[in-house]
Amino acid sequence: MTERDVLIIGGGPAGLSGALVLARARRSVTVVDAGEPRNAGVDHMHGFLTRDGMPPARLRETGRTEVRGYGGEIVEGTVTRTEAGRPGEGFVLTLADGTRLRGRRLLVTTGVTDVLPDVPGLQERWGREAQMCPYCHGWEVRDSRIAVLGTSPNSVHQALLLRQWSPDVTFVADAPPAGEDAARLAARGVSVAPSGVRRVVAEDDRLTGLELADGSVLGCDAVFLAPTWVPKAGPLTDLGCETGDDGLVKVDPTGRTSVPGVWAAGNVVVPFGQVVMAAAAGAMAAAMINADLVEEEVARGLAA
Repeated sequence: MTERDVLIIGGGPAGLSGALVLARARRSVTVVDAGEPRNAGVDHMHGFLTRDGMPPARLRETGRTEVRGYGGEIVEGTVTRTEAGRPGEGFVLTLADGTRLRGRRLLVTTGVTDVLPDVPGLQERWGREAQMCPYCHGWEVRDSRIAVLGTSPNSVHQALLLRQWSPDVTFVADAPPAGEDAARLAARGVSVAPSGVRRVVAEDDRLTGLELADGSVLGCDAVFLAPTWVPKAGPLTDLGCETGDDGLVKVDPTGRTSVPGVWAAGNVVVPFGQVVMAAAAGAMAAAMINADLVEEEVARGLAA
């Protein structure tokens, strides 16, 4: 089994950015990608300087080409098991087809799964008229009718933000906000629906409104909500990396986990991070991984 300097699980912006930095540092690096990008349903990404409006699939394909151009390897597959060898022996990945890969260091960039509330019709609109991030998609729905679903403690803040893009924002929740939340929404000019949402209304494959629990229909052109984030942390769990109360892996500012030799970057660490943030985190982790390998090589030289 050929040993690579670094194995990367996940071929999104964080993983490919990390692979590019490492390959340019003349490290042998292999990216294992399951082909399940978080933003698969999105036509265009935004907020990435020089890449604004680019389809996510094109970014990934361009990134793969760049990584391969420096000698990096991209492997299509799903990691089913992650093991740490004895001290100094690195890590072994087992893929679904039985392939085994060995690496001295490991970078996990597997992202998260967005779990939506059980609202009929919502899943079909996700990534289209139903979105999460105002900074990613607020411009595209500017001055239109926007509904914000009260799905999390951050939903009021989300509604307050979206008022920046449109004068027509309505907050929809099973229990109408009260107290300070209600006052803040009113001060910002955000309307409050009389009841929660029953289902999404669409015509000609386009969102047109929300049917509310009281039977009325709230006309809207876009829906924003905060999904529940479930990290795809299988490799990190296999290795015993420490996690926080929120279920996310704990890392230092460079992406280093509690397990020596293992880094994590991107949405598996920061679920709300935009594409540009994930790419930056992957680059940072890669630089620190290379520095860690250098120190290991220096120690070996001194010992010899």
